[in-house]
Amino acid sequence: MLKSKTYQFWFCTGSQDLYGDVCLAHVAEHSQKIVEALNASGNLPYEVVWKPTLITNELIRKTLNEANTDENCAGVITWMHTFSPAKSWILGLQEYRKPLLHFHTQFNREIPYDTIDMDFMNENQAAHGDREYGHIFSRLGMERKVVMGYWEDADVQKKIGSWMRTAVGVIESSHIRVMRIADNMRNVAVTEGDKVEAQIKFGWEIDAYPVNEIAAEVEAVSKGDIDALVEEYYDKYEILLEGRDEKEFREHVAVQAGIEIGFERFLEAKNYQAIVTHFGDLGSLKQLPGLAIQRLMEKGYGFAGEGDWKTAAMVRLMKIMTQGMKEAKGTSFMEDYTYNLVPGKEGILQAHMLEVCPSVADGRISIKEQPLSMGDREDPARLVFTSKTGPAIATSLIDLGDRFRLIINDVECKKVEKPMPKLPVATAFWTPEPSLQTGAEAWILAGGAHHTAFSYDLTSEQMGDWAACMGIEAVYIDKDTTIRQFKNELLWNRVAYGK
Repeated sequence: MLKSKTYQFWFCTGSQDLYGDVCLAHVAEHSQKIVEALNASGNLPYEVVWKPTLITNELIRKTLNEANTDENCAGVITWMHTFSPAKSWILGLQEYRKPLLHFHTQFNREIPYDTIDMDFMNENQAAHGDREYGHIFSRLGMERKVVMGYWEDADVQKKIGSWMRTAVGVIESSHIRVMRIADNMRNVAVTEGDKVEAQIKFGWEIDAYPVNEIAAEVEAVSKGDIDALVEEYYDKYEILLEGRDEKEFREHVAVQAGIEIGFERFLEAKNYQAIVTHFGDLGSLKQLPGLAIQRLMEKGYGFAGEGDWKTAAMVRLMKIMTQGMKEAKGTSFMEDYTYNLVPGKEGILQAHMLEVCPSVADGRISIKEQPLSMGDREDPARLVFTSKTGPAIATSLIDLGDRFRLIINDVECKKVEKPMPKLPVATAFWTPEPSLQTGAEAWILAGGAHHTAFSYDLTSEQMGDWAACMGIEAVYIDKDTTIRQFKNELLWNRVAYGK
């Protein structure tokens, strides 16, 4: 379901006519070569499109407004090859509405010591022009990403590529629509939030539907379609009967197949990209959606449990940002469950009742059926596995009443010491940076939820850049975090972001 859109990024070079036509011809030639090199590098997930040199107020304004209205343009990369008077950019920047990267580079890597003269200096003064350009952003109070470095260097190209994914996340955020089945879990605070403010800030549409409206779509799925999907399940996953009757087992699996097909048809017909369920309101559904939701997440839908629409939207957003990524390790909804407090082996066991995305699985994936006390329905089928190891991020978007805050924690995913044969759910195990003690204390001080949008493939910088583009507070819990510094940061942010 995660449909790819062919986004592009415009490369706009600033200059002026003070140094003559020959200089401007060189500017155009140099910027075209940079664009060609970026596109050929293999380090960018999207195409860069060269645009003619911008030298006047009128052309700058026209170009940036054309970027606004071009549906394929996800952002603009700007570079001041020579000196571009920044007052020429004011109107265009004030009207520009998409992500912008200020690329601070120059065409030549090295100073040509033996031949350098004033003509060369005038033509190649990005160190001068980019400072003038950067000033006007600060004066206007506008958000932008700054990347400095030589354009042929792979690490610099990868920084641009990383920002592109954030920019696409910003653009696609306004296309996220979350379907709420029933309401939030009763009396739970952190999953609540201001849905109107979320639409103002992020562009998200969050709508509620009676559970039996979507259950009717499930009931309408034909037996043939269900049987075909069950066969796919049986071909793809290991079946763990564990003493259960095979016929009964298959019938329970078939219930999840019907839910997957019915839910997806309903979501597509209504144009929603994320969904939340609530075990306390299942209507005529025979099982709490488990395997079905896991499969939908793997297809690119956002999800969170107990009506947590903020986390569901964030899961969808992060899946969009990672689309097309080579050797991606996965993105999922997660929940903090229980600690291991043995010295040297500290960590948090992550899971949910049923719904963890199989994109994060390491090794075999099995189908199990076990009783579930929540939901008061028949034993649901679910996919069971353990997650991959390595660095990742866990994020929590919370509503503080007067503002949103995005909490971003660097974590290290590990394997548990022993199997957990009696635990019939997918699991992950991680230690938060800088340690379990400091990471957990900081998370709680920041008001972080027990639900997270988790990814192996995105970085804290990317998510922080997304938050900055959205104009919301972001706090980082990483290897450099101390509780004293973190508490002060929260106090400062209350002044900076509070209403």
